[in-house]
Amino acid sequence: MAKHKLQQFAELETFTNVFHHLQAQKEVENYALRGLWLKNYFKNNSPLVLELGCGKGEYTTAMAAAFKDKNFIGLDLKGNRLWTGAKIALENKLNNAAFLRTRIENIVTAFAPNEVDEIWITFPDPQPQEKRIKKRLTALPFLKRYLEVLKPGGILHLKTDSALLYNFTMELLQQEGHEVLLHTNNLYAELPGFLGPHHDLLFNTRTHYEKKFSGMGFSINYIRFRIN
Repeated sequence: MAKHKLQQFAELETFTNVFHHLQAQKEVENYALRGLWLKNYFKNNSPLVLELGCGKGEYTTAMAAAFKDKNFIGLDLKGNRLWTGAKIALENKLNNAAFLRTRIENIVTAFAPNEVDEIWITFPDPQPQEKRIKKRLTALPFLKRYLEVLKPGGILHLKTDSALLYNFTMELLQQEGHEVLLHTNNLYAELPGFLGPHHDLLFNTRTHYEKKFSGMGFSINYIRFRIN
């Protein structure tokens, strides 16, 4: 297993659609693609969509294949996970998909203000311990980071099997006066038609963890929202 991971990491370094931003840099201008993802990598002016904690990239690659008029970047710290999605994107010539190996905390040093149109948060660790609330990817410190990089009116999506995280996020958004556009605590009972046929196809693609939790009988929660 260790040898296989080492081979994946070595191959990852050769992938043209994978980037690394591992240092918590104070000098934000040090990251070459910050503010230039569209111009220097994607070479178009299409909307930019991020998937945070993308794992093996199932969602990133599925969205890139379905929506050729958008650009997608999957973020994750685990290189062996990114390897899977990056390889799929290369093999299928998904030129509108890329991957960034980084911590979510580094989002403001990897992307410039107003650079991102949309963010997906897919099955993050719910951090159930009370003392780890600030580690939840929908906690206020993270929402503030997202607000820094999102364009005005930018959309965020949360998908989670965790009722705790769903309820926590709903309460926080309401308390802070953010705009909840759609929400459900049982997504697949609402489909088809919940988001309309154009967007429902996204939910036909399920991540590794989504399949696992759905198979265990957990309902899938979903929130679509804006922050201000």
